[in-house]
Amino acid sequence: MKKIPFVTKEKLDEIIEKYPTPFHLYDEEGIRENARRIQEAFAWNEGYKEYFAVKATPNPTILKILKEEGCGTDCSSLTELMLSEMIGVTGNDIMFSSNDTPAEDFKKAKELDAIINLDDISHIDFLDEVAGMPEKICCRYNPGGKFELGTDIMDNPGDAKYGMTKEQLFEAYSRLKDMGVKEFGLHSFIASNTVSNDYYPTLAGILFELAVEIKEKTGVELDFINLSGGVGVNYTEDKEPNDIMVIGEGVHKAFDEILVPNGLGKVKIFTEMGRFMLAPYGGLVTTAIHEKKIYKDYIGVDACAVNLMRPAMYGAYHHITVMGKEDAPRDHVYDVTGSLCENNDKFAIDRELPEIEKGDVLFIHDAGAHGFAMGYNYNGKLKSAELLLHEDGNVEMIRRPETPEDYFATLRGYGI
Repeated sequence: MKKIPFVTKEKLDEIIEKYPTPFHLYDEEGIRENARRIQEAFAWNEGYKEYFAVKATPNPTILKILKEEGCGTDCSSLTELMLSEMIGVTGNDIMFSSNDTPAEDFKKAKELDAIINLDDISHIDFLDEVAGMPEKICCRYNPGGKFELGTDIMDNPGDAKYGMTKEQLFEAYSRLKDMGVKEFGLHSFIASNTVSNDYYPTLAGILFELAVEIKEKTGVELDFINLSGGVGVNYTEDKEPNDIMVIGEGVHKAFDEILVPNGLGKVKIFTEMGRFMLAPYGGLVTTAIHEKKIYKDYIGVDACAVNLMRPAMYGAYHHITVMGKEDAPRDHVYDVTGSLCENNDKFAIDRELPEIEKGDVLFIHDAGAHGFAMGYNYNGKLKSAELLLHEDGNVEMIRRPETPEDYFATLRGYGI
């Protein structure tokens, strides 16, 4: 599927006159339309709710847009809880899914009346000791082994640090019930960035069967089942994107086949998508500032891994459009690099692109989730701005770029 930027070259030229590159640009119209499609796909479930994974794009303006579209927040830290509180998201509109959780994080989650998702059986006593046990609680499941769809291994839950074994789950629900918990949830995340309409329905089937077993062995009837995230995006042009309507109907079919006949037809379905919600609706915009020819041809841009860490960290592919040259032949091969003193600071390796000249603007696709959020300050580099392209065409800076003063602000002494 051809990757087309959600913004034209003419509009970008206009934006750059006011806001110099690099910057992340988000598409409000695309975000809202996607959120509405997701709500429609799961409308068959009366209690359905999407809890957007704050870690993917932790910007209050983005979170407010999603709140307006009916989404809650999935938080994993104290500051993410504070971000939610900042925009008026509290109570059961927050799912707190954390691991190795500090006491202060549990306290804040309890204070906000968030739904707390326990990652480990030992956290039962820890939570009760530091914050008290709420009347609604969730437990996270790890099935172990490898997770496969057909003949493809999608991920390896057995190597993941998250969640409890099945035996621990049974013990946890029994103990929590004895401690006075009234409402229970089940949560599991077993694969990341799946580009398959079968992932959620397959996971749902596993969790629905487990819900029946939990009822039989502990007497606990689940109030909700959280499918977490894992629904991915097609970063490469050779893959078709996930169809959320097909995915929703697949979960519906498993629900009717497994839960309804076992008296669990009122279970609410929750999701915690970050990548699928935001990645395609954000791009990193950067300018070519250098060209280098040695053993390979390099294009140096004014962004670096500080702005988008995924290629350096994972070797991840992000499609690149050279603005104004969308239809030009891709007859040059480049490494597209940033300025960090690290050889993995590359947005593309041996990438076939149109001829790039200094001053050309590059749009790096699918950077709306796990893009800005993963930034850091190595080499003293500063994080760039985040901009929002509103539905009416106006552009708003929703996070200013960092300054050297920000970088030095936490230092003490040395005349600073």
